[in-house]
Amino acid sequence: MTKAELINVIAEKGDYSKKDAEKALSAVVESITDVLAKGDKVTLVGFGTFEVRDRAAKVAKNPATGEPVDVPARKVPAFKAGSALKQAVDKK
Repeated sequence: MTKAELINVIAEKGDYSKKDAEKALSAVVESITDVLAKGDKVTLVGFGTFEVRDRAAKVAKNPATGEPVDVPARKVPAFKAGSALKQAVDKK
């Protein structure tokens, strides 16, 4: 599903205009991004948790040359599905 398709679904299910649905979706995504950028997590009970995880530094291999490449440590966004979401997906 693309962002445009999601906006259409939100507009239909919520009886909103497409413009209002796009504003709402953008506000949610922007808010989650801001919270994660601060290093905090967002928990939507029944849906899941968005959080920031630390990824350790490592040495990888360049597939084209086979040369080792140092990959620095970094923070990455992660999502852990909640039990209600897991159950809903499993039923379909």
